[in-house]
Amino acid sequence: MHSMRLWNLKRLSLLLSAVFLIYFFVFSGGYHKYQIDGVIGKAKPEAVWEYVADFNKMRLLNPTIINFKILADHGHAHDWRYTVQYTERLSHWPHWLNEATAKYVVTKTMPGVHPPAWAIQSTHKTCFFRGLYCLHSLSEFSFSALGSDTYANEKIQYQCPPLLGSACRRELEFQRRAVMHNLTHIFKRT
Repeated sequence: MHSMRLWNLKRLSLLLSAVFLIYFFVFSGGYHKYQIDGVIGKAKPEAVWEYVADFNKMRLLNPTIINFKILADHGHAHDWRYTVQYTERLSHWPHWLNEATAKYVVTKTMPGVHPPAWAIQSTHKTCFFRGLYCLHSLSEFSFSALGSDTYANEKIQYQCPPLLGSACRRELEFQRRAVMHNLTHIFKRT
């Protein structure tokens, strides 16, 4: 009887240890930071800001986005807000899809305010396994004049489980570099 109880206690200890390790390495994830910037030549900041703010154009900028649906939008020219639901595939695992919901706040300074500023803030909830596992990210994308060019800067905070740290970073870098690269080339043509 005593050996059976001891065996069950060991089994329970192993199970709890395994659950803790899985939680720690897969499901716990703090926020990490990433920043990217670039210069879009011979483009006005407002034109670049308007292009990036329009989610219809995001599929041209970010090659991982497959489709999207605008859920809500409201506001005016200086403070426009919208919510979008989109599906994307991972760049390094193209058969793996995720669903995300993002809330955007698109702002520019009022006329007469100097220096003028253009910004896009967004919060994203990216879910895997049909919504069973979700990660969050925050983005601040700002645009300013740099002579006759536009300086674009994006600061991102994103969640990632410790076990997948390098995969998350690679995915983020791929997407954000693609956006900046495509943005630069789109405005070269205009």
